[in-house]
Amino acid sequence: MLMGFICWIVLGLIAGFLASLFVNGRGQGITLDVVLGVVGAVIGGWIFNTFGSAGMTGFNFRSLIVAVVGAMVFLIVWHAFESRSSHA
Repeated sequence: MLMGFICWIVLGLIAGFLASLFVNGRGQGITLDVVLGVVGAVIGGWIFNTFGSAGMTGFNFRSLIVAVVGAMVFLIVWHAFESRSSHA
């Protein structure tokens, strides 16, 4: 149980970091990268399931791709709201 949790945290860290590199060109910091990755995994799983493909399938490369896609979507939306609130 603990090892599985640690594996998902590591997957979340990698996914969040990769997504922030693609969207921002740099990482967001370890804590936010993990949060982005975990939230991204949920969002990515939902997106992939909605379009008829398997979402998260375990601790593997496919799940990493799903989590990165979800984290990228989350980051893009996050930045859109963040920039809108800073201009208000």
